[in-house]
Amino acid sequence: MAFLELYRSRLQHNHKFLEKLFNQRGIEWGVVTKLLCGNKSYIKEVLNLGITEIHDSRISNLKTVKSINPDIQTVYIKPPAKRSIPKIVRFADVSFNSEYTTIKMLSDEAVKQKKLHKIIIMIEMGDLREGVVGENVIEFYSSVFKLPGIKIVGLGTNLNCLHGVMPSQDKLIQLSLYKQLIEVKFDRKIPWVSGGTSVTIPLLLKNMRPMGINHFRVGEILYFGLNLFTMKTVKGMKDDVFKLHAEIIELSEKPKVPIGELAENPSGEVTQINESDYGKTSYRAIIDIGLLDISPEFLIPDDKKIEISGASSDMLIIDLGRTRRNYKVGDLVSFKLRYMGALSILNSNYIEKKVV
Repeated sequence: MAFLELYRSRLQHNHKFLEKLFNQRGIEWGVVTKLLCGNKSYIKEVLNLGITEIHDSRISNLKTVKSINPDIQTVYIKPPAKRSIPKIVRFADVSFNSEYTTIKMLSDEAVKQKKLHKIIIMIEMGDLREGVVGENVIEFYSSVFKLPGIKIVGLGTNLNCLHGVMPSQDKLIQLSLYKQLIEVKFDRKIPWVSGGTSVTIPLLLKNMRPMGINHFRVGEILYFGLNLFTMKTVKGMKDDVFKLHAEIIELSEKPKVPIGELAENPSGEVTQINESDYGKTSYRAIIDIGLLDISPEFLIPDDKKIEISGASSDMLIIDLGRTRRNYKVGDLVSFKLRYMGALSILNSNYIEKKVV
């Protein structure tokens, strides 16, 4: 049976790196836990780091956080759905918003629950996901300031998440200027300019972050140590907080080229034949994970000589070449994961999760 391991010491190492980075610059920050898909043991590992603020896009995950530690500030990081409003107010101390009608419903529910619900208003900065368009920002804030039970604690933006638009000094300066404009216009203080995510860390490392950006919410860089500009590991960070292990369930020498008439497989793919492979064989191993668990493109074998040949719903085929390399049936093959691959694995009920 395949299983996933989270290495506590590596997670702690990356957290200390980020904590020092932010503390030296006077930046407030929280950890995004949506990758963990509500896994209670993994969430506990994050909370044990001394985290005081958790961000997630699933209200059930924030409920889990509150069940572990009700004092953690929880932040719901996508515009709430109408049917989720009562739970949002109950389990999220803060929510990201971009629709006035939604904030009005949050206001009504907050009054009903006798709570003060904090919000961050998201601003559109070019990636075309959620956010109020710039020309409407002043009018939008004017309307929201009038609502009872609501406290605006920041403005923020999301970049890179949809169309891959990267953060830049210009975009983040513009976001900071919106804050200044709103504070002067309405004589209100807005504590946070939440323009920082994992993709913004490289700007921070180069001291290119506009000083007005004073709040970060990070997930991917904590778990993978990845510089999303260069796609290389940040110097001083670990890239293997997570490790997937899968068992070899068959190992045989077989032809490199399939035999017979080719048509689409169940995934809609047609195998492309490399003519130079005709007549050649290699050792092929089957391991006990498949497309139901993860897409092969998100797997990084620890053994650099392994090639991934393909996958079906429950099995993945790896090519070991002309030698078995001492592998045998029952051995474990280990992989590092890319972000979306880890997300798939953590969302699978079929993969055991362990802490090392």
